[in-house]
Amino acid sequence: MTLSGDQYEISAGPYTAVVTEQGAGLRALTCDDRPLILSHGPDEPPPAAAGQLLAPWPNRIDHGRYSFDGEDHALPINERELDNAIHGLVRFASWRVAGHERDRVSLTHRLLGYSGYPFRLDLTVEYALDAGGGLTVRQSARNAGSRVAPYGHGAHPYLTLGRPLDECELLVTAERYLETDLRSIPVGGLRDVAGTPHDFRAPRRLGGTAINHPYTALVRDGDGRAWVRLSDGERAVSLWAGAGHPWLEIYTRDDVTDETRRTGLGAEPMTCPPNSFVTGVDLIALRPGEETSGVWGVIAG
Repeated sequence: MTLSGDQYEISAGPYTAVVTEQGAGLRALTCDDRPLILSHGPDEPPPAAAGQLLAPWPNRIDHGRYSFDGEDHALPINERELDNAIHGLVRFASWRVAGHERDRVSLTHRLLGYSGYPFRLDLTVEYALDAGGGLTVRQSARNAGSRVAPYGHGAHPYLTLGRPLDECELLVTAERYLETDLRSIPVGGLRDVAGTPHDFRAPRRLGGTAINHPYTALVRDGDGRAWVRLSDGERAVSLWAGAGHPWLEIYTRDDVTDETRRTGLGAEPMTCPPNSFVTGVDLIALRPGEETSGVWGVIAG
């Protein structure tokens, strides 16, 4: 038995993916045997949250403290160096497989009352591969409790072309980004990307630009998808954010100290920005019996 539990492989055409029992994480994704995301071994903890699902909040909550529906809550601090609660409560939990076919797998997790989060959710994720369309992921949550619950979700894949980010071109179809402080907590509000180093609305070489910011005001295509595209002139990999994801966290891994530093681009679809449990920005108030979902995907090219 591996540290990340059972491994669920799916495939379609040139695509293969591996999803883990631990956290229902996306451990690997390839096209024609070339990695599209940074992967890791089944006995290795996901480095820097690689491939993990983030719920019931993505990103960070300042000092782990928030108020909701007239009550104050304090979450365990799991980013001790910055004194934040980070990336939710389910990324290391065991998820149960609900269905597994050649080209798709779905997993579920029941989140019961937790210190600082006294709510009950039924979570579901489905990963599906298509020979022409790549990977599609649908994340869903249903409030299975008796109280209105604060909720948000995200995912944490790292797009890669197997070469340094400095040599790649980046496209991010977003018109605004959120300023954050040294603890990655939003400060100063939204900024237009125009005229800043964070403007990637037209593809351009990333070079040494360091990014660790949430983007929004996403520009969507006719199918309602916003895009992040990494290319090197020969190959490309793209992440799209569909319905339910008005935010994209872009992260160039500059604070990673191992050999993977700046070899993968964090492209994280999110329902809300960092610290939304405190600010209320795009926070979902999920009523008992209600369900919410969001869809995103990754494709070669």
